[in-house]
Amino acid sequence: MRVKGGTVTHRRHKKVTDAAKGYYGRRKNTFKVAAQAVDKANQYATRDRKNRKRNFRALWIQRINAAVRSHDEALTYSRFINGLSLAGIEVDRKVLADLAVHEPEAFGAIVKQAQAALA
Repeated sequence: MRVKGGTVTHRRHKKVTDAAKGYYGRRKNTFKVAAQAVDKANQYATRDRKNRKRNFRALWIQRINAAVRSHDEALTYSRFINGLSLAGIEVDRKVLADLAVHEPEAFGAIVKQAQAALA
C-alpha cells in the first residue's frame, strides 16, 4: 500500500491560490504561475514595510518644517530639532507632526521653548 500525498498537496496549493485571489488572468488559478506571483508580492510587501517607515518619517519632517516656519520664518527644521534637544524636550517626530496639525497652540509653545534654548 503506497501513501498518496493528495490532501497535503491540495492544502499547499489552496494556500497559494487563496493568497492569489483577485490577481489577473492565470495568476489567480494556475498554481505554478500563482506561486510566482505570490512570492513576488511577498517580496514587495517585505520591502515596502521598510519604505513605509521611511515615507512617513519624511512626511512628518515636512509637516514639522512647515509648522515651524509658520511660527517663525527664520527658524528651520534642523535648528528647531537642535533647540528641542538643548531644551531637553524628548518628543518624537510623529507626535510633533500630529501636534502641528491638530493642536497648533501646543506646538507653538514647544517652538517658543526651542527658541529660548537656542538663544
